Amino acid sequence: MKNKQALLGVCPIGKFVFSHEDALRQKRAITERLDRWKVDYRTVDEVIPDGMVRDQKHVEPVVRHFKDLEIDALFVPHCNFGTEGAVGMIAKKLGVPVLLWGPRDEAPLPDGSRYRDSLCGMFATSKVLKKLDVPFTYIENCKIDDPPFRRDLHLFLRAASVVKAMRTMRIGQIGVRVDFFWTTIGNENELLQRFGIEVLPFDMADFLRAVKSRAVGRKKRYVEELETYSAFFADSSVLRAEGTINNLAMRDELFAVADAEDIDAFAIKTFSSIQTELGVGIPLGSMLAQERVPIAAESDLHGAVSSVLLQAASTDGGPVFFPEFTARHPENENAILLWHGGAPFSLRHPAVDKLECFPPWILKDLPGATPKMLLKDGPLTVCRFDGERGEYVLGVGTGSTVPGPQTRESYVWMEVDDWPRWERTIMEGPYIHHCSAVYDHCADALEEACKFIPGLAVERFDRSC
Repeated sequence: MKNKQALLGVCPIGKFVFSHEDALRQKRAITERLDRWKVDYRTVDEVIPDGMVRDQKHVEPVVRHFKDLEIDALFVPHCNFGTEGAVGMIAKKLGVPVLLWGPRDEAPLPDGSRYRDSLCGMFATSKVLKKLDVPFTYIENCKIDDPPFRRDLHLFLRAASVVKAMRTMRIGQIGVRVDFFWTTIGNENELLQRFGIEVLPFDMADFLRAVKSRAVGRKKRYVEELETYSAFFADSSVLRAEGTINNLAMRDELFAVADAEDIDAFAIKTFSSIQTELGVGIPLGSMLAQERVPIAAESDLHGAVSSVLLQAASTDGGPVFFPEFTARHPENENAILLWHGGAPFSLRHPAVDKLECFPPWILKDLPGATPKMLLKDGPLTVCRFDGERGEYVLGVGTGSTVPGPQTRESYVWMEVDDWPRWERTIMEGPYIHHCSAVYDHCADALEEACKFIPGLAVERFDRSC
């Protein structure tokens, strides 16, 4: 997977009217915590005295330094008060997500004086940031070892990773939309103009020729690889179909294209050209490919965008899967079936001893067979990037897996706080049945990220307004 971790620029803020020595002590404590938490960050130690902004003349060297480093987010800890004009200009010129926090002030000294007024300084800075139309995340004024600081710092870093993913996103589109899938009609031009999302089209015929060539050249290696999966299938003969070898070759062709073109996710016309041309087989290669790069089925560009953003927001970077909201649970009023679209092989439920494969049961004329795979238990976040008439929104919500009836293909049942509200929100919004999902609770990071993405609103499925 591409590295989507945000690089944090740390720019400590002070002011001449309070103790500079105490401010330096606070600065050291902050960087010690960042080191301990393994945060990827850079400071301004090389370009301004003591590595702390205390004057507006520090603005230009700091901005040049951070632009050269290509930071993705800016942290401006107020170590004794704040030089609010400098903070505002640095933040405005850099144009990256901004984090505002300062250590909680101690009690006044016996003579009534104080080392710092960090909270007061942040009130001034927040006003300047508002004047300059600079969005920011604020962490409550707390001690450096209080839980809110570490928790909300990491939430901000995940949000910044989402913003980075949006600003650098490249979607590989293989094949055109199936005619009757009007739901996946999207505006490629708007994605580029509004969000900088590049869509790289690949001709289906050229892609399939490359897959077949790769399958012939590496057939021996693929046959050996398939043997390693035989223990997971009730009938290992399905792994010996020629189409399965071709499917592994498709996985490697996707990897090659992703590496060569810096692709974050694919939107693929998943039927029926691929199945017809590559032969009967199980989609093992596609399942394995999704361990590394998200794949949105049915030429769903917005689905691919959803998966990239969700992967960036998750604690460990994925993998994501791409199901559909399909059917309500027969007994649980707040549970929904997440089904179809494929899922990475690693997400299978540990209680599933052997995978069974079945031919398509809806579009019966399609060749091939699909594993029946219950997915593992755990917390879930789902999201959907979508829009109509130039207005875009990211719908997000959290839930957890629950037991439910068996069905075909990849599936899991998810319980949420109030499914009838979810259902109405999805039905009346610009969404479709497709969504992206990950085993994590990261909706808050996605919501926070939208603050820094102009033109993208956020809608929470999992709580009322």
